[in-house]
Amino acid sequence: MRQIPLAPQALYKAPLGLLTDLYQLTMAYGYWKSGIHNRESVFHLFFRSAPFHNGFALSAGLESAAGFIENFGFSNEELTYLETLQGNDKKPLFEAAFLDFLRDLRFTGDIDGVPEGTAVFGNEPILRVKAPLLEAQLLETALLTIVNFATLVTTKAARIVAAAEGDPVIEFGLRRAQGIDGGITATRSAFLGGCVGTSNVVAGKIFNIPVKGTHAHSWVMSFDSEEEAFATYANAMPNNCIFLVDTYDTVEGVRKAIETGKELRKKGHEMVGIRLDSGDLAELSIAARSLLDEGGFPDAHIVASNDIDEHVIASLKMQGAKVDTWGVGTKLVTAFDQPALGGVYKLAAIRDSPDQQWDYRIKLSNSPGKTSNPGIQQIRRVRDSNGTPLRDIIYCEETGVPDEAGDDLLQPIFRKGEMTWTPPTLEEARTVAKEEWDTFGNPPVDVYEYSVELEPRLEAVKADLIKSAPKST
Repeated sequence: MRQIPLAPQALYKAPLGLLTDLYQLTMAYGYWKSGIHNRESVFHLFFRSAPFHNGFALSAGLESAAGFIENFGFSNEELTYLETLQGNDKKPLFEAAFLDFLRDLRFTGDIDGVPEGTAVFGNEPILRVKAPLLEAQLLETALLTIVNFATLVTTKAARIVAAAEGDPVIEFGLRRAQGIDGGITATRSAFLGGCVGTSNVVAGKIFNIPVKGTHAHSWVMSFDSEEEAFATYANAMPNNCIFLVDTYDTVEGVRKAIETGKELRKKGHEMVGIRLDSGDLAELSIAARSLLDEGGFPDAHIVASNDIDEHVIASLKMQGAKVDTWGVGTKLVTAFDQPALGGVYKLAAIRDSPDQQWDYRIKLSNSPGKTSNPGIQQIRRVRDSNGTPLRDIIYCEETGVPDEAGDDLLQPIFRKGEMTWTPPTLEEARTVAKEEWDTFGNPPVDVYEYSVELEPRLEAVKADLIKSAPKST
């Protein structure tokens, strides 16, 4: 089975049992202390509203989530730390017998997940966890942080790539990312969403993503002249010359890059292009294109960076910009306009033992959109005879499958604690994401009219639970 390159575990030693919030551990202790920790439970991870007003999101993070679950446990060092925690009475927060229990704890349940790159809509489960209550509870925080951010950035990347209309998009965001793990996850997610490469070398190594980059303004400023800077770089890296031309006067920088390109050509090498990182990118790219063409470099690329996102790209294209490669950083890796997905993890069913009926659970809210769905949920994507998606049906596997044929999106990942799933390669998942975007992000499917329905029997269960829920007095 292919080894899963979970980003945090590529930098830090496994397991990562403490990758959680304290209240997950206090609840786990309470379950154990009360003797209900082995009650069978079902949780679903989902978001209520798709990010960026996009209508849907591209699911991501499943491979890293599977890697976390496969290695789930507590090291001796982690348990030693938990021994030091104290309650308000200055006594140990957890008793020694509970920590001994955690020492041998491994995941023993079932996981079902939506394949990476698949389009998912609000309230549809991306992950379903069926496991002993304590185990399922302890997975919550880690699964949310892994899936939420990856899904968010993958969706953002797909929007940017779509706006580029076939132009290559390169992710440049590590220096502005939310820490080391955030940068690595963002790079993987950006590639999944359609970017063609990254400046992030460690992520390139971990995930086999093409790495791109030449020089920065500091290189130019290290020399007495722009001409000297370009010539020295060309001599050092003749097969990697994209010159950053806006350290001083951009148009003059383009002219100097052209002269350096001519010298390169005499030595049997070709200038790849120039990069613009400031100013009026539309006007400057048009001027640069004219200069490059007149100077004998019609194939030289013009790369644009400087706080690029899908809105900037769309505007520049409307202005007739002559950019053919886009470098995106801050606004992609931080999902700048919506930096959190808001995914949640809710209990939907519980029972004392496998031979009992499920007791369905629901979380109520004064905001109807925050009332959760009960049951052991599955998503059926109904398609027409041409394979075009028509609608999604969320149904409960225990109350009955829909009459309509279609694809069930949640796929088996773990059974009885063993991973039964062979992850696709990142390239394969990337292909899925592209196909899903072409289906849902463009005609013929208008995502804002796309229907996500509760199967009638599940809808009836939900209505009964709402009616029978305790009322405040």
